[in-house]
Order: sequence, then C-alpha cells, then structure tokens
Amino acid sequence: MLLKPNFLLSVLKIAEQAGEYLNHFYARKLQIRKKLDNTPVTEADLFISQFLIQKLSNLTPKIPILSEESSYISLKEREGWKTYWLIDPLDGTQQFINRTGQFAVMISLIQDHRPVLGIIHCPIQQLTYYAIQGQGSYKQSNLKLIKLSPHFIDFERPIRIAVGSTKAEHKVRLILNPNYSYDFHICGASGLKGCLVAEGVVDCYVRIGETGEWDTAAAEIILTEIGGGIFDSHFQPLTYNQRNSLINPDFVMVGYSQLDWRKIFQFNL
Repeated sequence: MLLKPNFLLSVLKIAEQAGEYLNHFYARKLQIRKKLDNTPVTEADLFISQFLIQKLSNLTPKIPILSEESSYISLKEREGWKTYWLIDPLDGTQQFINRTGQFAVMISLIQDHRPVLGIIHCPIQQLTYYAIQGQGSYKQSNLKLIKLSPHFIDFERPIRIAVGSTKAEHKVRLILNPNYSYDFHICGASGLKGCLVAEGVVDCYVRIGETGEWDTAAAEIILTEIGGGIFDSHFQPLTYNQRNSLINPDFVMVGYSQLDWRKIFQFNL
C-alpha cells in the first residue's frame, strides 16, 4: 500500500509544499543560531521540520518520523521501528544562508533498514528527483517527467567527481589512484550532488567528513534504482537505524556500482 502511485503523489505534494515555504523564508532575513555540533540552524529548518512531521503524520499516523532536527531520539526508542520516515527539512542550510540556491527538501521512507522511497525536491530550480523501490528513478521539471537511466564510465575521459568545496577537493585527491585523470565539480547540498550522480552529470560524489543518515537515504534509493549506490571507505553499504550514532562514515555515491571502484579510491593509504 505504501509504495503505490497515489501514495507517492501525496508525498510529492508534501515535498512541494515544503519547498514553497522554503522559498518564502529564502526571500527574507533569517534568524540563525548554532546547534551543539556548531552547525547552523535557521527558523526555516525548524518550521519545515514541523511541517513535514505534521503532514507525514496525517498521511501515515502509525509510522514514526526521524528528522535531522529530532535526531536526539535514542537507539533504544528507534530500534523497534520496522518502517519509518527519515527527513532532512533543509539539506544545505549553509547554502540557504549564503543564498546560493543550492538546497533541497529530502524525504525518505525506510523499511528493514533500507530506503525504499526517496524524494529530493529543489525549490529554487523547481526540480524534483524521486524513486520507489522496483519502480525506477525520475526527474520532474516544468511538468516534464524523465526516467533516469543507468550510465557507464568511459575511461577515455576524466572521472567526474562532485565535492562540496575546494577544501574537500584537496582531501579527495589524497585518496585517488594517480593513474587516472579527474574532473571536479563543486556543488552545495549533499542531496543535490547525489542528483548530479543520478543524472550522469558526474560519475560519483565523495564525502570525507560528517553527514547524517538523513543526508544519504533519499539519494541512495534514487541511485540504486539506476544501478548505482553508496559505499563507505571499506566499500560496504551504509546502515540506517542500526547504531547509536546517526552520523555516516565517509562515503562515495556512484552512478554505476558494477565498476571496481577499489581501483579508483585508495582509502587505506
């Protein structure tokens, strides 16, 4: 029942409504404060978090919700959740504050510790990327719907890598096999970099540094549905709701999982 088309349409509408609210916040001066981990949070993050929690609770009253802004929920309370919503109300808060336009609303549904539905809605660009397990991945823009396709890597050209900053690029270069050539693309929010991978604009997105499980779940199902995926520095899948910490290890998002990525990334150096 949860993965039927009408259900998906309801969740897509919720994501779009959240994006409209974000655009309103984006147009005015924001109240900003620091969280305990020294990352910024705005009134927009908090409002959208509550909005999504309310709307998703109305849609599925029996399914719990884990938001970036409610990530204090203990594993003891979470471990019994067979199915739950995992949301990032404002992916790219710093980009939102800096007015780069590179931010998104991310909603995912987790079943048995794996994402089965994912939505990444980019309100400024009016783009939405989404996927449901077994039903493919899609990009919606200006009333045009495109099914995303698998894409392969041609080693006759540089391997295209998305990173979040020039500083991140320097870190990533340290773990790359020098026998290949590389082309770096700098982009803001994690979700948007995952979308670049899904579209084939880049071949992979590398993150060395802390992210939350809410930063990767929606992108993971979108990538999985086109033959891609995410792996950590040990080339193992990421986990969801299985540890006390909700912080991800370093990871790589790829658009083609059949490639032997061990030839490219040398994490053990």
